[in-house]
Amino acid sequence: MSSTLTWLDHDSEARERSLRILALYREKESRDELGIGSIRDALADQLFPGTSTIQTRLAYMLFVPWIYQRLESRRVPSDRIRVEAQRMEAELVAPLVQQGDKAGQEIYGVIGRVAKSELKRFPSSIYWAGLRRWGIRRLEGSQEQYHRSVDSLYRRLASRRKRDDDEWADEGTVSTWHPKLPDPPQGFPGTATFVMRDEDASFLSDRIQTSCAGSLLAWLVQHPNHMDCDFPWLKPDIAQAPESVRVLLEHARCFSLVMHGASLLYNLQLAGLSNLEGRVEEYRAALDEWAGTTGWSEFDRWKLDEFFNAARDSEHAIPHATEVFVKQWIALAQAHQGVVAEDPSARELVRHREQALKKGRSRFTNHAALKQWSGASGVARLDYRWGTVKTFLADLGRVEGKSHA
Repeated sequence: MSSTLTWLDHDSEARERSLRILALYREKESRDELGIGSIRDALADQLFPGTSTIQTRLAYMLFVPWIYQRLESRRVPSDRIRVEAQRMEAELVAPLVQQGDKAGQEIYGVIGRVAKSELKRFPSSIYWAGLRRWGIRRLEGSQEQYHRSVDSLYRRLASRRKRDDDEWADEGTVSTWHPKLPDPPQGFPGTATFVMRDEDASFLSDRIQTSCAGSLLAWLVQHPNHMDCDFPWLKPDIAQAPESVRVLLEHARCFSLVMHGASLLYNLQLAGLSNLEGRVEEYRAALDEWAGTTGWSEFDRWKLDEFFNAARDSEHAIPHATEVFVKQWIALAQAHQGVVAEDPSARELVRHREQALKKGRSRFTNHAALKQWSGASGVARLDYRWGTVKTFLADLGRVEGKSHA
């Protein structure tokens, strides 16, 4: 690998202080205040294809096709299929909640647990793109396009001709879902559970490794151990991953590390404008920690042209202004060895970037917008959906105490 950045070792007192500072913003709002989401998502889509931050549990990758498969079998027409699907999706909530109640604990990731009948964003819309990326959904197009065209799908199914061997002649051209999709458990959706059956885990494992070959996600399915870490690059055996994966992950790590300082400086300035002295001290301490534990000389080995080329190798366009801002921030942070809390040029760069993005809603110029600031916005380090991926891999291995990776 051509470049590395490190967090330097320090004494136990400093380490404890670091953990306290991290705790201040680990659970805080993680909005993209400085407009770097296009790069973040470009990297995340390559590392963990088909995932998103709003996905919760892996089993929804099965629940959604099972629901639509049943509706297709009943030939539910275009003008009713969306409503019928949402009704069945809402029926998932009760058995999933009861699964936790029986175990004496709340089950994480039940979509609709709080909203119940008022649910507005259904699992199918959250997982629709991922189902296509993993090859579970075979037809292209948006969910609404699918709803509108389902009558045409039924007509094509009805017009299929059988071959001499009694097989359908054109099954591949009309099938919405992967032919090896396991059958749902008896009584579904009333028997829905996040616990994977053997056939479920095997199918999803195969889909990931086949459709996402060469990605970190595919490699993790085969190497699901040592997942109890905050970032994917901290996985102890990550050096065993393919070189192409490690190079991309190193780019992601460097970007996460260096841009964290810009987010902290943004919040420091807002804390000052809000006259919140306690917050000001928190962010000063966080910036000091960031500056003091980063090996700045090692940025010389990080090739930015290669980084941006890697980020562009995706479906996400990176605006020119975003690339300029990132390059300016990296150069400035390196030149000052991370000591940027009071640096006028660093403050102005962050301020100008936020104003360019938010315009009249900038918190630097709009008092009402500043009052809505929660005290921490966009301060979490980029982890590229690592939390979602860890949950998915845990779900995949939760079959009779064994891993199916």
